[in-house]
Amino acid sequence: MSYFVAPLAISGISAGLAFLVSVTDKIVNNYGDVVINVNEGSKELDVKGGGNLLVTLAEQGIFVPSACGGRGSCGECKVKVNSDIGPHMPTELPYLSQEQIDDNVHVSCQVKVKEDMEIEIPEYLFNIQEMEGYVSELKDVTHDIKEVHIDLTDDYEVSYSSGQYGQIQVPPYGKIKEPTARAYSMASNPSDKKHLEFLVRLVPGGIVTSYVHENMQEGEKVKIIGPFGDFYVRETDATMICVAGGSGMAPFKSIFRDREERGLMEERDIWYFFGARTSKDMFYLDWLYELNDKYERFHFVPALSEPEEGAEWRGATGLITDVLDGYLKNTIPVEEQKEGYLCGSPGMLDACMDVMRANDMEEEKIYFDKFA
Repeated sequence: MSYFVAPLAISGISAGLAFLVSVTDKIVNNYGDVVINVNEGSKELDVKGGGNLLVTLAEQGIFVPSACGGRGSCGECKVKVNSDIGPHMPTELPYLSQEQIDDNVHVSCQVKVKEDMEIEIPEYLFNIQEMEGYVSELKDVTHDIKEVHIDLTDDYEVSYSSGQYGQIQVPPYGKIKEPTARAYSMASNPSDKKHLEFLVRLVPGGIVTSYVHENMQEGEKVKIIGPFGDFYVRETDATMICVAGGSGMAPFKSIFRDREERGLMEERDIWYFFGARTSKDMFYLDWLYELNDKYERFHFVPALSEPEEGAEWRGATGLITDVLDGYLKNTIPVEEQKEGYLCGSPGMLDACMDVMRANDMEEEKIYFDKFA
């Protein structure tokens, strides 16, 4: 369904409004028992009314993708509602096209379950699961990015495509009074169904990132929900133009490890552009240069936008968008069919997409995972 597309990140105003509306509604109203009909009777859920649709479905074991954990700031948790639930909330509108509005698509974390309703969701969501594991290793790879390794317990194993993401749920701590989940791309090799790896960058004030960097301990139990997402490699002969920054490294680590294990690194040209501000923000260089030297069709292009004076640096300098533009104009053959694969902050990805379009790359062949 076309409405499951990673949207632009928008400020937290919507989240604040949604929270106030939710609290007021919960105090004033009691909606009793409600039935949610999913996919024309594929499932019928008997639930308590009053919660939002995203959380209500999760309580029934149906996990709709949500990069922001239901804060109303990513717009990713879209669901088609076939029953009349009234007009769209103002907090939904920034994330919906007119076509989606006309088709009764809603942002599920902004929809209150007040009465019986009928919804449509992709069938693959029935396969998403909540898993338990324990933290087997924590490793600092930069000053603000941690490598988080999680081994699943005996009751669980996971199947996913490299490039997809999972939600890490952390327990209440400090002033945070309830469990909180956020989405992170999986950096592990999908052939290992008992082990997951994530790269978590510290975001000042971030509930989950702060917990991971300041409170998480090796050996503690953790819940993972997933897999989610449609960011994966399309199996064509087109040259892959991959661009990332920061913890956007994660899905590409998974993709390259997976392709190497399956003997696919020489099947097509891969250009991997990775941008960082200074050398302290750059990581995995030895591994990536090793791939670059080992495989003729793999090309690693790291770039520093603010290299330190006197520092030894063998890569490119300048904004990653400028470096990408130069390679598309002067190095990568113009006549080659190309696909774009992008992962990172909304600003960086938007700028990279502009560069790709300006160099005649087809927009429908540019795939991205945009952080909320």
